Amino acid sequence: MTPIAFIGGGNMASAIIGGLIAKGASASDVRIVEPLPAQRERLAARFPGVALHEACSRTAIDGTGVVVLAVKPQQMRQAAKALAPWIATVPWLLTIAAGVRCTDLARWLGGYARIVRAMPNTPALVGAGISGAYAMPDARDHAAAATEILGACGEVLWLDDEASLDAVTGVSGSGPAYVFYFLEALERAARELGFSPDDARRLAYATFDGAIRLARQSDDSPATLRANVTSKGGTTARAIESLDAAQVAARVVDAVKAAAARATELGEEFGRDA
Repeated sequence: MTPIAFIGGGNMASAIIGGLIAKGASASDVRIVEPLPAQRERLAARFPGVALHEACSRTAIDGTGVVVLAVKPQQMRQAAKALAPWIATVPWLLTIAAGVRCTDLARWLGGYARIVRAMPNTPALVGAGISGAYAMPDARDHAAAATEILGACGEVLWLDDEASLDAVTGVSGSGPAYVFYFLEALERAARELGFSPDDARRLAYATFDGAIRLARQSDDSPATLRANVTSKGGTTARAIESLDAAQVAARVVDAVKAAAARATELGEEFGRDA
């Protein structure tokens, strides 16, 4: 692997770095720019051999095959401007900051346009994420390399249109929260039906995990799988009738669309010149 520099050493960067090293990358090929001393100490302990830098500099960037921008969206403009003096010789750049559009990032980088933008989600922290990805025209030759990096912690879905990343944000970027919301409700129901907190959580988690495994191993659609366990006049049918009466499915769709719309708004806000 050619040297790779991460700007930001938080959870998502750590997930990618850990995935790359687990798949055979050398820690000595990884550089991390992380301003917080305590976080640099944690990174050094977790990834012995990585090169840690307090600030972006020629030493941190020169000779890298790719730079990964992994800072919070609110910090992206400042991070990009600090990177701009050194980016010209880097073959391509990957950004995983939510909401920051390629054109805005390219502007902050002084016109650099070899950018791949990705939207991962938090299950990447356990190697089970999925990332939506879009490459600017000048970066499309680097799609395979981007897939290798993002694939170190999950699946990758390539998009032809950057605007589709807002929809990805609504579906899978925010999606783990919807799953946790449902788990929370299922666990609560089990407690209210008399189970201990530990047993309620065990029932909820195992049910969700088993259902996902079954769905992944089946060629049937979720609608068919649901129908298969919904006997007419039975307990599941009564539950689904209650959910339908409350229009739960429609409200879930509304929620995802609301998240996607907010992603679009944030892109406009982050890209607005001060």
